[in-house]
Amino acid sequence: MQDEPTPTELVKAVADFLRNDIAPLLSGHQAFKLRVGINALDLVVRQLTQAAPAEAAEQVRLKEMLGEDGALLELNRVLASRIADGSVGLETAGLKEHLWQTTLDKLAVDQPNYASYKREAGRGRDDA
Repeated sequence: MQDEPTPTELVKAVADFLRNDIAPLLSGHQAFKLRVGINALDLVVRQLTQAAPAEAAEQVRLKEMLGEDGALLELNRVLASRIADGSVGLETAGLKEHLWQTTLDKLAVDQPNYASYKREAGRGRDDA
């Protein structure tokens, strides 16, 4: 079994190489396409390092709020169904906080440089 470098380290090394050594050599459309590729590699690194803990926390919140056990996808289906039938709404204890935290966690992976995310992520829970 190969332990090092990890997949995360490999992807990060490729992104860093492209960003630091290749990007300065390109211009125009080729530079743009390279930046798109680097952004995709950076996204993969964030998915590998941040998505699993965020999804585990989301699953725990859903289990507590719904009073059910299950896989994350199934719990989200139950939540969506209950919202659709009106048995769960923003007045439901924990729903608003769950939706907000889930949104922030997903933005941390998908769009960490998004200005609104940066602003909200920097706020304390009591500020919201």
